[in-house]
Amino acid sequence: MTIVHKSGNIFKNADGLSRWALANTPENPAWVPQEEHHIESICVTDIGTEFSNQVEESYKKEKNCHILCQLLMKYCKEPSLSSKLDETWKNAYDEGRFHLLDGILYHRTKHTGVMALTDRALINTILN
Repeated sequence: MTIVHKSGNIFKNADGLSRWALANTPENPAWVPQEEHHIESICVTDIGTEFSNQVEESYKKEKNCHILCQLLMKYCKEPSLSSKLDETWKNAYDEGRFHLLDGILYHRTKHTGVMALTDRALINTILN
């Protein structure tokens, strides 16, 4: 393996090794074989049917969630429903932050999507 000098835009004496990490492959002289794969992160959600039904029922009791579920259904007949949302909910809807999947409402931020729960009992079920 040969090291090739690559000058930077600002610092002309920068080289490729200082900017890019080499992959841990057999071609790398500093290669260290890994005996086992380590799991960095895993997220598994197994929501039971009963819990899912309770969440969907709680959406019907809360005005904003009910309207959002209607708006996000595949065939929404009244797009003007968004005007009935509270201001913060409407802003988030207009920004495309809500997603409906299998009857469950999710709120998306820059890097995450979280289940939207409004019923205190369901929130406690998830937290405990």
